[in-house]
Amino acid sequence: MKYVIIGGDAAGMSAAMEIVRNEEAANITTLEMGSIYSYAQCGLPYVVGGVIPQTEKLIARTIKTFRNKYGIDARTNHEVTKIDPDTKHVYGANFEIPYDKLLIATGARPLVPNWPGRTLAGIHTIKTIPDTEALLADLKGEIKNVVIVGGGYIGLEMAENLALTGKNVTIVEANAQLAAIFDQEMGEIIHQEAERKGVTLRLKEEVKGFEGTDRVQAVVTSSATVPAELVIIAIGVVPNTTFLEGQPFHRHENSALKINAYMETNLPDIYAAGDCATQYHRIKKMDDYIPLGTHANKQGRLAGLNMVGKRRAFAGVVGTSIIKFFDLSLGRTGLSEKETRDARLPASSITFDGRDIAGYYPGAEPLKIKLVYHSETNQLLGGQVIGTNGVAKRVDVLATALYQQLTLEELLDLDLSYAPPFNGVWDPIQQAARRA
Repeated sequence: MKYVIIGGDAAGMSAAMEIVRNEEAANITTLEMGSIYSYAQCGLPYVVGGVIPQTEKLIARTIKTFRNKYGIDARTNHEVTKIDPDTKHVYGANFEIPYDKLLIATGARPLVPNWPGRTLAGIHTIKTIPDTEALLADLKGEIKNVVIVGGGYIGLEMAENLALTGKNVTIVEANAQLAAIFDQEMGEIIHQEAERKGVTLRLKEEVKGFEGTDRVQAVVTSSATVPAELVIIAIGVVPNTTFLEGQPFHRHENSALKINAYMETNLPDIYAAGDCATQYHRIKKMDDYIPLGTHANKQGRLAGLNMVGKRRAFAGVVGTSIIKFFDLSLGRTGLSEKETRDARLPASSITFDGRDIAGYYPGAEPLKIKLVYHSETNQLLGGQVIGTNGVAKRVDVLATALYQQLTLEELLDLDLSYAPPFNGVWDPIQQAARRA
């Protein structure tokens, strides 16, 4: 069987390794448009901040490992420009490769609107190791003022890491709050942390363009001209699927490839996984687009299994994520109140101020918790947790509860660990549920 995989990172190489493990002497060709395979994109901001000393630390497996140890024909600088589903061939500028089974794992690219001045030197995006190397080289110059356009995951992580290197950081965000995946009262805590750490916030301001001769000197917004010697654009990503234009793939509204539970597209023997594909949302009960490394690795693994005939369905996602922002951990899972309104679900919520451990034990820290639940059935629909300690534990419990469709009453029945240095006799998420 001839397997071809387009994309050499999380989803693509997770699939390739499953094929290697489950089919002897499998003929696997992987095509990567860049020169680096299998690296942790989520670690890039921490290289910029110096927490991780070099980008090489983020590479999970080298190209030589895939080639020499696993027998994968791992090719670099091979950009696929066309697929022919009828003849089962993929094409690039200087190559043509046949396949029996094909996986599209091309990921996503940073969204950069057609703003005037966007090509000036000093304007960056952060998605790849070469992106990060270019940014690090630029930061060696006389850089004092940095503007980050966008207050989502990457924007917040980059703001923290650049501020820690001594830069004056400004975040320009078109929405009324940072981290719009959180509800407003939780967002206020994030704003307070940003201001406490010296990050300037310019909310409800739209970028109109950039000023400068050869290099950027300022960001022009709907309200002001903000000085900047360096700019990072981090307003989101779009799926890398433009090379498939004209093909009869079923698409999400943002052009991500729609797939079923077995990672299959609507075209025979063509699979898709990761940031170029949709993810089924268990709470919304519909296809969604939440491009995260966790999803890419899981979908890639299942794609590989299904391609070799070991049928395994993707269970879906509930929208779990966590962000480190200076001294805070920002965790959430399921639906926010805004998302329940968009989904037309009758929902109520409770917000609770608790402690990460027993309140009388030394070192107890505040923990802000918000639970969103169905107004009629009391089924848990989502949760948001912000604090300095103990956030990940609570978010993961809530994510598990969402997978099992627990009600608030059933959340109270969970047998969670307790000792004063680790928790209260009632976990804070259970205390919140009791008050609801």
